[in-house]
Amino acid sequence: MVTWRTALPSDEPARLLLDQYFTARAHGFPAGPDAYRRTVPDDAEFTPPAGVFVLVEGENLSGEPADVGCGGVRRIADGPAGPRFEVKHLWVQPHTRRLGYGRALMDELTHRARDLGAAELVLDTNESLEAASALYRSLGFAPIAPYNDNPNATTWLGRTL
Repeated sequence: MVTWRTALPSDEPARLLLDQYFTARAHGFPAGPDAYRRTVPDDAEFTPPAGVFVLVEGENLSGEPADVGCGGVRRIADGPAGPRFEVKHLWVQPHTRRLGYGRALMDELTHRARDLGAAELVLDTNESLEAASALYRSLGFAPIAPYNDNPNATTWLGRTL
């Protein structure tokens, strides 16, 4: 069973998950780990009403309760539809993939963004993350013009809420 817990990115459990996320992203980065640019999230951007950061509570490989993923939404400059929030640092541990945790986390973040007043949800990703891109598109995200200068991104997606 998956449950959610709000945290700040600087909280110890969130930092551990973010470190796993950044390490995995760097090792899988097409241009090599040294080319990946790690950006430490600012707590203020993930504190309501500016945003929120969520931990995924599931089970570790031994079946014990554990934090197994994370992600957040933060308000950025308004877009064509009005208040725009960005999905950041969506990640679930490998043993939870293909179990619906990523989709459930996206659904939870979408719900929380709506509660914070979002009219549009956007994200950036890298084309090498094929499973993530497929998930986003299945949730109604479509290509949009780049809205930031993230050096790790090759694709920008968005959807109205």
